[in-house]
Amino acid sequence: MNAPSPPLAPSNAALMARRRAALPAGLGQTYEVFVERADNAEVWDVEGRRYIDFAGGIAVLNTGHRHPRIVQAVKEQLDKYHHTCFQVLAYEPYVELAERLLAKAPGDFAKKAFFLSTGAEAVENAVKIARVATGRSAVIAFGGGFHGRTLLGMALTGKVAPYKSGFGPFPAEIYHAEFPNPLHGVSVADALRSLEHLFKYDVEANRVAAIILEPVQGEGGFYVAPPEFAQALRALCDRHGIVLIADEIQTGAGRTGTWLACEQWGPQACPDLITMAKSMAGGFPLAAVIGRAELMDAPAPGGLGGTYAGHPLACAAALAVLEVFEQEQLLARAQAVGARLRTGLQALAAQHPEIGDVRGLGAMLAIELFQAGTVQTGSHASGPPQPDPALTQRVCAEALARGLVLLSCGLYANVIRILVPLTASDALLDEGLALLGAALAAAKGVAPPK
Repeated sequence: MNAPSPPLAPSNAALMARRRAALPAGLGQTYEVFVERADNAEVWDVEGRRYIDFAGGIAVLNTGHRHPRIVQAVKEQLDKYHHTCFQVLAYEPYVELAERLLAKAPGDFAKKAFFLSTGAEAVENAVKIARVATGRSAVIAFGGGFHGRTLLGMALTGKVAPYKSGFGPFPAEIYHAEFPNPLHGVSVADALRSLEHLFKYDVEANRVAAIILEPVQGEGGFYVAPPEFAQALRALCDRHGIVLIADEIQTGAGRTGTWLACEQWGPQACPDLITMAKSMAGGFPLAAVIGRAELMDAPAPGGLGGTYAGHPLACAAALAVLEVFEQEQLLARAQAVGARLRTGLQALAAQHPEIGDVRGLGAMLAIELFQAGTVQTGSHASGPPQPDPALTQRVCAEALARGLVLLSCGLYANVIRILVPLTASDALLDEGLALLGAALAAAKGVAPPK
């Protein structure tokens, strides 16, 4: 008898067909690639192809894929216990992690922290705390901000497509001010004026519980909140009794060269509450709310928590992340990675005038692409630059074809962001930059779709 044929190796196309049949269309898919294995800043798909990962799981892998110390810590914890629900039977790693994070948070005042599973949960709980503590209901966020996919998270998010389209109505008492963005004509003074307009036109200041912002907008396009803007917000919040929330879900855990990006605002702009998630546990689902003790104690017992919140495996991973940052000096490495990337991106901008801006903090960097000939280069330029989302999409596709994983973002879908693991070698960073350059050149040679 003939021996049975060996099973066919899986292909990306076959797995995508199964995916489409089993999963809803609303679950987006950036690339039709299925991962087989990953290591540090490299990924291999089921067909054996290698990719350099400049996406980092959307800012989740600052310590890289499968860092040995994190894997070891999780295995050791798994051999002890893997779930009790902290509110039922407590465990020390949760408390130790809170203590470690409190020591790293800015502000010369008493603080407390607790854990959740996702960034959206952290944001929602920060708002809950602010509302209970102030007795107020309104919240102000910013255009271009991203704060999650729950109903409240979407309401706070200042970007309609694709996050809010068709999902309304959203929770009430959410307002949006302008975020500083000189490239698109919004100065710090304009942004502050828009807040004053909200107080005049929409909601009185003494009804606002909180103002929430990202130190660097993530999905909105990697626009950086200037320290003077954060300091002005701090003064405004103090004047009106408003809680200032820093959403550090994408910026936190060392991505910007400091453990938290809000440290770069200076001591005169310390937020009252901070949300964290993503890279704080090296790829395991964990989120945190950190803040002033008197605010954190405002909700009654039982008002905070969650079944999987502060999961033991995730707490063990997060403690290992802190060890890795100390032992491998990853904050200094973040600054070095950022400097190397910025130099490479600026060199590409000199070759490709479609790159209208290179920006970011530390190793959280992006380029913004505009239509050829519309980028203002001096006093003789006329009209604002025109975003080029089609070119952006082609660059990302050409990069993937060459083995580089990129992510786009931005209100106009014309920004390419880089979130490579901080543990990536210089050689890998240079290889990725070279692939990005090749993708830019190839994308510009492709006729835009009709």
